[in-house]
This record gives sequence, C-alpha cells and structure tokens, in this order.
Amino acid sequence: MSFIDYQFLIFFPVVAAVFFALPPARRWVWLLAASCWFYMAFVPAYILILAAMIAVDWLAALAMGRCAPAPGSRARRLWLAAGTVFNLGVLVFYKYWNFLAANWDALAAWSGHLPKLPATDVILPIGLSFVTFQTLAYLIEVYRGTQPVEHHFGRFATYVMFYPQLVAGPIERPGNLLVQLRRTQVFDPAQAAAGLELMLWGFFKKVVVADRLADVVDAVYADPSAASGASAVLAAYFFAFQIYCDFSGYTDIARGAGRVMGFDIILNFRRPYFSRSVAEFWRRWHISLSGWFRDYLYIPLGGNRVGAARWAFNTMVVFLASGLWHGAAWTFVVWGGLHGVFLLCGRATDPLRRRACTALRADPDGPLRSTVRTFLTFHLVTAAWVFFRAPTWNGAMTVFRRMAAWAPAADGGFTVASLAPATLWTTLGALATLVAAECLAEFARGEERWKTLPFWIKAPVCAALLLAVMNLGVPHEKPFIYFQF
Repeated sequence: MSFIDYQFLIFFPVVAAVFFALPPARRWVWLLAASCWFYMAFVPAYILILAAMIAVDWLAALAMGRCAPAPGSRARRLWLAAGTVFNLGVLVFYKYWNFLAANWDALAAWSGHLPKLPATDVILPIGLSFVTFQTLAYLIEVYRGTQPVEHHFGRFATYVMFYPQLVAGPIERPGNLLVQLRRTQVFDPAQAAAGLELMLWGFFKKVVVADRLADVVDAVYADPSAASGASAVLAAYFFAFQIYCDFSGYTDIARGAGRVMGFDIILNFRRPYFSRSVAEFWRRWHISLSGWFRDYLYIPLGGNRVGAARWAFNTMVVFLASGLWHGAAWTFVVWGGLHGVFLLCGRATDPLRRRACTALRADPDGPLRSTVRTFLTFHLVTAAWVFFRAPTWNGAMTVFRRMAAWAPAADGGFTVASLAPATLWTTLGALATLVAAECLAEFARGEERWKTLPFWIKAPVCAALLLAVMNLGVPHEKPFIYFQF
C-alpha cells in the first residue's frame, strides 16, 4: 500500500483509532499486523523474506547477548558476521545479482575464458535496502553494547516492520524507535494535530509539486536526444525539486502518521538546497542514510582521524557505497562518486578560498559569500542529479550535450511549449509555494512560528493545502521514487 492510495485514507485512521483503543500491552500486536497488511499490499509473498530477516537478526542478537560482554569477543563477532552476511546476501541476491552478472559476463566476453553467470528474474522486494540497513543497525549496536538485546520477538518485529517508515525510511535506529515501542503512548490532541498538518504538507509536496514536475522530467528523459536544450536545462532543475519533494514528502507523511500515534520518527531532511557546501548538503539530505554510513562505515574506516590520503580514501568509499545503495547501475555509482569528488575538492580548496577572502578584505562567512556558496552547491548537486535520473551513461551525457549546445528540439521532441499554459503556470505556482515556505523556515524560523499560530490562521492555510491536493494533484498515481531502493 502506498500513502497516495485511496485505501490509505481508510487504513490510517482505523489503525490509529484501534491502536489507542487497545490495552497498551496488546498494541504491538495490532501495529505489527497492520504493518504486515500494509506491506503485503505490494507483493504478499515477499513478507516471508522480511520475516526471515527478522528471525535471523533477532536470534543473532540473542546469541550475542549470551556471549561475553566485550564487543571484541570472538563469539560475538561470529554472530554479528552471520547476521550481516545473511542480510547482505538477501540484498545482493534480489537487488545486485543481475548487475553483478551483467558486468561479470562483460568481463568474461572480453577475456574469453571465464564462465558466465546466470541472470535471475526476481523482483526487488520493496523497501529491502531500508529494512536491511535498519536491521544491521540493531545488530551492530547490540554487538557494540550500546543497545540492549530485545528479547520480545514481537516488539523487535514491529521495530523492523513499523509501517510509516517501512518501505522508504527514514532508516530508524533502535535507540530511537525500539525504545519508543517499549513505552505507552498516550493520545495527545495537539500532537495528533501537528502530525496531520505534517502529513498534509507531505501530500502537497508529493502530488502537487513532485508529480507535476515529473511530467516534464519524464518527457525529457524518455528521449533526451529529441528534447530542446532549454527543456533539458528545465528538466534538470525540475528533477532536483521533484526528487526532494517526492522523498521528503514521503518522510513528512511517515513522520506525521507516526506522530499521530505518539511516535517520534527521526528527521530525514532539513532544507538541503540551502546548503553552502556539499558536506553540509549531506548533513541536511537523507540524514538517516548519511548518518548510517558515518557511524557504521566512515568512522570504522578511520573517519577524519587519519592522514589526508586515507581520509580521501574513506570519503570516496562512503560515497561510492552510497551511490551503489541507491541502485544497481553505474549511473548511481557515478552520482555517488561525484559527490565524493565535490567534497574532496571543497576541502582542498577551502584554504585558498579563505586566503582570497582575506586578500579582498571580504568576510569569509558573510552573506555574499554564503549566497555564492549556496548557489554553487545547488548547481553541483543539480548537475549530479542528471546521472541519478538518467537510466544510462549515454542518456546522461546526451542531456548534458543538449544543454551545452542549447539545441532546438527534434520533430516530436519535448519543449516547454508542449505544455498547456494552465498546466505550466500551475506547476510553477506550486513550486513557488514550496520555495516560499522553505525560505520562511530557513530564514524566519517559520516552523517554530507555525506551531504558535492561532487556529483561525492555521485553519485557512490547511484548508488551502487540502484543496490544492484534491484539485491540483496529478490525477494519475506516480509511485514514490525511493520505492525502487
């Protein structure tokens, strides 16, 4: 089931109402059953894969709990390795096997001596990457001794299957969500109202902004060689906002749904396009994933407590792994690698840029330099998104060539004039509304001030958003982009 399915309009209030009506000791049963139903609306049989992962991880953590408490003990390492290998094995088989097989076959054809690997026709279980990282976080924390073993199987299963963030994150940590599942949630009308407001904003970002932008983006990337140069540029800008609104919209709905039931799901986005560097961008974008890689890959590799060469190596490993996490294609690896290169270049040139500011008697942290840095960071990120969106390397390079040449559209190719004026202006108006709200939140403490506004001001704004979702949303359903990961 998806948040934008009509069934969710029935599912969500029923789940929340029954959750609070049940005795606290039985709520986990209802929440787990509802989460399983939510997931089985996609491909029912794949619930068995998640069940196997849950069982293996729960047993591995129990076994670690019975071992010597020292994290470095051999028995604990073996159980951690067993759980990790099983989780990553499932992920590799369903998500990466065909990618590995295709590249191996290319190598075999080149060498003429290596045997080929058979391809599979399995479908990637939705949300498998998110579930894998969430369960691995639990195993690693138990191994380190920073998280107590969860002996209650149902509670652990609910931690993994918690429906609001099950299929597209945020990637929760046991120290946040699992702890909350042990508490008794009390219905709070103010918190429920805040959750509904957050959900409404998420729906607006998804169906009014992201899905409208998708119509232009999809038309250009379907045949970039035929699109005009102006359309290619517009599609690049539109995709930057499409993927942000699509993914952060899902997160807002997930966090809002959890808040209605008394759960605080971790923040995943913090207005990333106001970042003044690529490093800051990754502190604002997909925070749960970047935090996961920081804590479980970057720091164990040595982090920044090493020499410059080793730090550069650690950084590139993390970003290449992040790119591969997003998809089994070289375009995703290139996208991740570009962000790593941007980060390395930013650190290498920072002393030079600061000396230039000193020579020019300019404030290195002043508003002018901050504005320039934000502008450049946004455009670096936007350029890298082309590789993320294009299905192939050639497709991405074609988009860049059309931009550079400012070429006219071929016969039948997409141009901005292909859009009806009403559609174009509605799309631009929705985007302008988003940008205005983001500016208020970033520069005028808009989120804090919204919480203190009286009902007579909030009600018309929420009503306008609801009308926009109902009347301006794209009528044909577009799946959330991160469902494929």
